[in-house]
Amino acid sequence: MTAPPLSVLLLGATGTAGRGAAIGLTEAGHRVTALVREGSDADGLPDALSIRRGAPLHLERQHAEGFDALVICLASRTGLPRDAWEIDHAATVRAIDAAKAGGIRHVVLLSAICVQRPQLEFQRAKLVAEEHLKSSGLTWSIVRPTAFFKSLSGQIARVRDGRPYLLFGDGQLTSCTPISDRDLGRYIAACLNDADKQDRILPIGGPGPALTPLEMGEELFRLTGRAPRFRRVPVRMMDTIITALSLAGRVSASARDKADFARIGRYYATESMLALDASGNYSREATPSFGEDRLFDHYRDVLEGRSSVALGDHAAFS
Repeated sequence: MTAPPLSVLLLGATGTAGRGAAIGLTEAGHRVTALVREGSDADGLPDALSIRRGAPLHLERQHAEGFDALVICLASRTGLPRDAWEIDHAATVRAIDAAKAGGIRHVVLLSAICVQRPQLEFQRAKLVAEEHLKSSGLTWSIVRPTAFFKSLSGQIARVRDGRPYLLFGDGQLTSCTPISDRDLGRYIAACLNDADKQDRILPIGGPGPALTPLEMGEELFRLTGRAPRFRRVPVRMMDTIITALSLAGRVSASARDKADFARIGRYYATESMLALDASGNYSREATPSFGEDRLFDHYRDVLEGRSSVALGDHAAFS
């Protein structure tokens, strides 16, 4: 028996994952309303979606009334501490509280796999928000995706233009099972009607084997028909940069921000985006898979002009 459609309020619909959620929710037949900021670009959102202009970072009770479920895809764009605590924590907590006051029964929160080993402020902010949801008394689903296609697309243009692919260390320090926005959106939609996905923390990756940065680079060279050229960046170089910027950050806000960016970069250069197994080790086998889209097909589509990537804050290597 098909579950009845629900009335869903969506926050963060204009972001990368939020657009995927909008598509997944509407394709599943739910009645979806996206609350977006005045002036935000709503192009590309499904026609079946209702758009309401407002303040998604300051959700109030009256905006949550009349909905069965709330899907939160809010995330700080930079990951810097002040943004993280305002968006990943405060705005998320306000939304959960407004949902409860407005009579919403189920909240799906998009989090991140990297909160398993929190070393950065945005990870700590997300964890506090997760705990707030878990203790809210509402039905909850906390979705922790591995890596987005977008975050692994920053070097497509480098390779296409004949420049070397940048690697940290030997390029095999980390691995991940990337998930597309479309598949993640379908997974988020499934949380609304699947009891096995409720009141649970849900790590989720895409199909296929875990991929290392070295393998991603090798595939890009193969797809472009270029001879492999890699430039290796020692992790200790990043440590030196972080130390220097941290010292300068005592007197300079700009240097302090740069140090935080460097810490984020170092984290992703040295930590895999996989679930932890019972021994506390990153494990492909412990990481659930969902969907059909594969990263290397995405690379091919971008290179052949069938798809594009707006990197934004993911353009560190471009």
